[in-house]
Amino acid sequence: MLLRDIKNIFEEELIEIYPLTEVQSFFYRTIEHYLHLQRFVLAIEPNLTLTKEEEEPIFIVLSRLKLQEPLQYILGCAHFMDLDFKVNSNVLIPRPETEELVCWILEDVEKKTNQQIRILDIGTGSGCIPISLAKHVSQAEVFAIDVSGEAIDVAKENAVLNGVDITFLKADILELQSLDLDFDIIVSNPPYVRQLEKIEMADNVKKYEPDMALYVPDDKALMFYEKISVFAKENLISGGTLYFEINQYLGKETKELLQNENFSEIELRKDMFGNDRMLKGTKI
Repeated sequence: MLLRDIKNIFEEELIEIYPLTEVQSFFYRTIEHYLHLQRFVLAIEPNLTLTKEEEEPIFIVLSRLKLQEPLQYILGCAHFMDLDFKVNSNVLIPRPETEELVCWILEDVEKKTNQQIRILDIGTGSGCIPISLAKHVSQAEVFAIDVSGEAIDVAKENAVLNGVDITFLKADILELQSLDLDFDIIVSNPPYVRQLEKIEMADNVKKYEPDMALYVPDDKALMFYEKISVFAKENLISGGTLYFEINQYLGKETKELLQNENFSEIELRKDMFGNDRMLKGTKI
């Protein structure tokens, strides 16, 4: 079958579910993944024909997209900070907003000398945050924890894939008191979506991404931030920094939480979409 005809089938069968630009992105990422073809291929080879063997995985992707399964889970990979990460339904798909958090940390680290620093990521999931930091900060000793053993397995694979050394630990931050280590930086993108906000989530998120990494009770929306802030006070060095990705609707409340825990130099930042999304505080 002609590749351009397959592209037309993608658009016809998915247009009622996704915007056209997203459908086209799905198609091009699929042919790049399975056939190693770039998106300009149809411009230079409009009559390119695929064999039945070449067509098969592309149509399998189409059938799964029609069920609103995320493309990253279908392909088994996602991109973050110009790195490749394996992903499956045990971990969240890395988001662009989280890249902004990592970039903020890197900006701050660059202002310091090349001294050794110790970093901890809490609730690591795919490992995208600590792996990206380890990749860009050669002088960092990086640790990461998660309550899910399955998530840690994925994160360990990603550390090997990206050639970095991370110490991964299985632990529940709601119960953990200390790691008997002092950290220069603690970062976390914990669960923060309230049940009342679940209606706003896309079906591909609600159906396929892990609930335990996303949702918190309406009456305990800041439960992870409260616990991590207390943990950070005990486990950060003096002058060490705590970074959070936060619920866009609870920026003021999360900032007040850090104020109440006597963090200094607290800064709330918006993401690329103008939403309160990142928070930083320094241990006195």
